[in-house]
Amino acid sequence: MHTTRHDWAIEEIETLFDQPFNDLLFAAQQTHREHFDPNAVQVSSLLSIKTGACPEDCAYCPQSAHHHTELERERLLPLEEVVAEARAAKAKGATRFCMGAAWRNPTDRNLERVAEMVSAVRAEGLETCVTLGMLEARQAERLKAAGLDYYNHNLDTSPEFYGRIITTRVYEDRLNTLAHVREAGISVCTGGIVGMGESRRDRARLLQQLANLPRHPESVPINNLVQVEGTPLHGIEAIDPLEFVRTIAAARLLMPQSHVRLSAGRLDMSDELQALCFLAGANSIFYGEKLLTTDNPEADRDRELFRRLGIHAAPAHRGTAETASAQRA
Repeated sequence: MHTTRHDWAIEEIETLFDQPFNDLLFAAQQTHREHFDPNAVQVSSLLSIKTGACPEDCAYCPQSAHHHTELERERLLPLEEVVAEARAAKAKGATRFCMGAAWRNPTDRNLERVAEMVSAVRAEGLETCVTLGMLEARQAERLKAAGLDYYNHNLDTSPEFYGRIITTRVYEDRLNTLAHVREAGISVCTGGIVGMGESRRDRARLLQQLANLPRHPESVPINNLVQVEGTPLHGIEAIDPLEFVRTIAAARLLMPQSHVRLSAGRLDMSDELQALCFLAGANSIFYGEKLLTTDNPEADRDRELFRRLGIHAAPAHRGTAETASAQRA
């Protein structure tokens, strides 16, 4: 039985990455089967509820006001439109509805509007997740009171590489928000982006940060950079696809009870590459044609891939932190 740990040394994680590919995938698949149905994948849908004009300077993001992209700024969506999108996502098979707003941190007034959305979407029978930037402790408590299941706040990359990607907030800001979310009793969704020019050690350090949190995140999205013209990372050399699979496998071994999400970048992945990611322990995806502002495979394509692989959508469950006693180690 794989032991859940929170004390991984960087050298141990690099050793995982360095294994022969077949050995690494075999170990990851064994661990995956100890904790999950190997043919079940959790399905989420993501909606941008407020797009563009973000004051952060994240080098990968087309929503940053610092970059010259063709993205148009939009106001916070009305409640009725969000609920309609949630119903449509549920009809297509999603069990979790995620809402993202391009803010550095929400004002209390905007937070109240999002809290209304959370309550309304939850009433539709969907799990709820939001990503709104940095949160204060009392704001996390307000979202918990509204019924929020998950809060997404990615670490993005290693502490050492972080300053080359973002200068408008520090790494500790992200860790503080995760702590506020955890203390409020909301499940944590946090991961990162690979393919931004980082080294393998940076990828290992990112996973070390996640795996050595006091409790493992319930959801760990691994994003493959989607290059957008007008952002500083446009034109950078893409990550080797097999290195991406290694990252998924290492995440599965380090965080055996977490859902590892095959997240952004799937549109450019072959079916064969996605199948390898599922074999490596990925068991969550985003469904739908858009991930905030970038394209995603159409739901019909995903359903056909699931059929060919013999995969089915995992049933919904409330992922609140109080019920995740198995995560405590």
